[in-house]
Amino acid sequence: MNGADTAFVLISAALVMLMTPGLAFFYGGMVRARSALNMLMMSFVSLGVVSVVWVLYGYTLTFGEDIGGGLLGDFGHLGLRGIDPQTLTGEDGIPVLAFALFQLTFAVITPALMSGALADRVRFSAWALFITLWVSLVYFPVAHWVWQADGWLHRLGVIDFAGGTAVHINAGVGALAAALVVGRRIGFGTNPARPHNLPLVMLGAGLLWFGWFGFNAGSELAADGTAAAMAFNTQVATGAAMLGWLAWERVRHGAFTTLGAASGAVAGLVAITPSGASVDPLGALAIGLVAGVVCAWAVGLKHRFGLDDSLDVVGVHLTGGLVGTLLVGLLATGEGGIGQLGKQAVGAFSVMAFSFTASWLLARFVDAVIGFRATEEDELGGVDQAFHAETAYDFGSAGGAPADPAPTPAPALGREEVAAGAIPAAAVAS
Repeated sequence: MNGADTAFVLISAALVMLMTPGLAFFYGGMVRARSALNMLMMSFVSLGVVSVVWVLYGYTLTFGEDIGGGLLGDFGHLGLRGIDPQTLTGEDGIPVLAFALFQLTFAVITPALMSGALADRVRFSAWALFITLWVSLVYFPVAHWVWQADGWLHRLGVIDFAGGTAVHINAGVGALAAALVVGRRIGFGTNPARPHNLPLVMLGAGLLWFGWFGFNAGSELAADGTAAAMAFNTQVATGAAMLGWLAWERVRHGAFTTLGAASGAVAGLVAITPSGASVDPLGALAIGLVAGVVCAWAVGLKHRFGLDDSLDVVGVHLTGGLVGTLLVGLLATGEGGIGQLGKQAVGAFSVMAFSFTASWLLARFVDAVIGFRATEEDELGGVDQAFHAETAYDFGSAGGAPADPAPTPAPALGREEVAAGAIPAAAVAS
């Protein structure tokens, strides 16, 4: 057993676990006050659901011996059978349980990423069922393709160090499919849904940035030079993406917004995830800058196409994942070129096609069985009160008046309105 590498992987797993509550804060601050708790819970429940199914069958389907031409693992480790604290992972010298815990935290956050596309309008029980099915039938197979030695994309030579395809493209296109099934929020396009708590968004982005060092560097499974390079590239790409997004905002809309800074940082983190171990720092800067600008542009397209992707999961995670996955084909040191770009494209678009089809079918199934969409009354009154019997803020009791179960937040600048150009530059500047 390699004690240093084992400690590194366990610490990295803890950092990645922290990303899911960080994501909850990031998304929770962007919705209206009457939906804040529900948004937090849509991320938080993934910690429970995925932890259970990972032990029962998730680990073995993802990292078990291949049984289907690189498509899925076997059932040899159901319930983690045959794995004890002394079982090591081949040449890595770390316990299998440490590796399994690290990969569990990846499986937890991936379906949680999709929740931002469905904010304000889905039944909580339906969401819990959907992510159970989605992680079982979509995430586990795709993760096997990408990271298991016998997985078909791994054998093809697709570079995805920490999850550009398996996590971000997978979740981004899955969110797109689910949003199309669920439909638009009431008042979409006419009644702006502005963020109710931008400091909470910044806190969430900061926690994500912090945890992402475990997400990216920890994927090396060793405390070595590659992990150091990945950590360094994670930092510089994220900074460049944030500046790229802010520059786009300033040119297009006349202001540098806190929401833009947070969103740009996340876009950079997404883009460097598949590529950071294969590029030098200048390549990381280029990937981050491109991701910041392209993702800022992409979030405005939903208004053109009438897609209600509430918190821009498609614009940030799908787009950022594509940027990082494809650019590494050209920028990878020593192995970049047209041939590698072709392999990256095969990986990215194969995952997109599979994930969209499977996610759409699963969302339709959930809708048919128990109903995915909240009722109009629940949506207008607030899904916090409808599904959790709670509210995030008790404004009324602080002032001595009865609490409002669906408080109306003060107007704030929203990414939707900025991206769509719905707020005049003068108003933004003020």
